[in-house]
Amino acid sequence: MKFILPAILVITLFSFLPMIQSFILSFQTGKGIVTEFGGLANYQRLFKDPVFLQALKNTLLFLIIQVPLMTLLALIAAAILNDKKLKFRSFFRICIFLPCVTSLVSYSVLLKSLFSTSGLINDILLNLNLAPIDWLLDPFWAKVTIIIALTWRWTGYDMIFFLAAMQNIDNSIYEAARLDGAGPFKQFTSITVPMLKPIILLTSIMSTNGTLQLFDEVMNLTNGGPNNATITISKYIYDLSFKFTPNFGYAATVSYTIVVLVAILSFIQFKFTNKKD
Repeated sequence: MKFILPAILVITLFSFLPMIQSFILSFQTGKGIVTEFGGLANYQRLFKDPVFLQALKNTLLFLIIQVPLMTLLALIAAAILNDKKLKFRSFFRICIFLPCVTSLVSYSVLLKSLFSTSGLINDILLNLNLAPIDWLLDPFWAKVTIIIALTWRWTGYDMIFFLAAMQNIDNSIYEAARLDGAGPFKQFTSITVPMLKPIILLTSIMSTNGTLQLFDEVMNLTNGGPNNATITISKYIYDLSFKFTPNFGYAATVSYTIVVLVAILSFIQFKFTNKKD
């Protein structure tokens, strides 16, 4: 007990106490440090707040599109790079994983440059006799840019998990499948994916958790614009706390929607996986 007591104290001090304090704060109303108990006023305000509803809609949209897309691409990349006959496997693995460890600032500057009105992407479109796109200024294309940025940066992270799990699958299972006439696609769908189900669940929960807290890409690429078209829940919490006149009570209330969403979606993912089993 004496060995784990320091860890328990640290976790309690820096995790559980702030969680309790923020929950109490979510019932406080008022601006800045002048607050008073407001009961459920902040929670009632949530469902009438158009900016919050837009942020919730955007966050769920990013979640629904980006997480399955990234998981699928990571699975395909892992399956290809797990082939022992493929040359320069280590080089390709590094190239795909490298964006995960890239500095956020340099990564954002690079993408803003690529997707700017006069950037490289539009230059390529013009050379192909296609119309340029306002990637960061059009509401639809700004969302597309965020999804591209997230997929580019985090696909390699999931790929490493899948690759490690694939290398633990007994090769004799694939040899038996080949003898039975199963091709590469059949082996992938009938052997690889089912045996990776626990890892797929793990990465899906981590990706869901990360996407629901999406802030960095939105802040650095679009700043939530244009006209709140890409604002997320975390970006709205930042605005409530530091950009507008501080309203920490309402910001704490909004933050607890992330907690609820993570809990609900994780529960659904666990239930769905158990039913499949």
